[in-house]
Amino acid sequence: MTDITASDTAAAVEPPARSLGAVKVVGILGILAGIVLIVGGIVVWIMVSSQLRAENITIPDDAMAFQGQIVQGPFTAYVQADIIQHHALALSDGKTYAELPMEDPVRATLMNASFLRASLFTSVVSFGVAFFAMGMGILSILFGWALHRLASAPVVVKRARLADA
Repeated sequence: MTDITASDTAAAVEPPARSLGAVKVVGILGILAGIVLIVGGIVVWIMVSSQLRAENITIPDDAMAFQGQIVQGPFTAYVQADIIQHHALALSDGKTYAELPMEDPVRATLMNASFLRASLFTSVVSFGVAFFAMGMGILSILFGWALHRLASAPVVVKRARLADA
């Protein structure tokens, strides 16, 4: 029977059996894609926020939060959409636009309220997509960096030598 001891093994640094250039390129592309996603997410966030701010919508005092603030972000947009619905339902005795008779004069007001809420919810979704893009950009940079680093690391090969019995 043969025993392998620590002195019987040799470690050598060798180049990998296959070229890892493509893996390095994929890592760099992942980092670049991550940067593009983060920049794109920031640009969309700023654009939607500035457009909301330009509308100069002030959240009323009877809203659930952010009273007196200007609508400019996802939370303030959501709160404003909620209070619009609250006011519209109070005006129509709890009936929605679709539940009101065609000749009801309140129906036009509820239609406008519905359109405003849809626009505000669209901005909330836009903020969510921008945030998701930024998060995916961070992950892409991390994975790209990891791939590039792994492809650049030396390969250590340990070979066992059998001792003569």
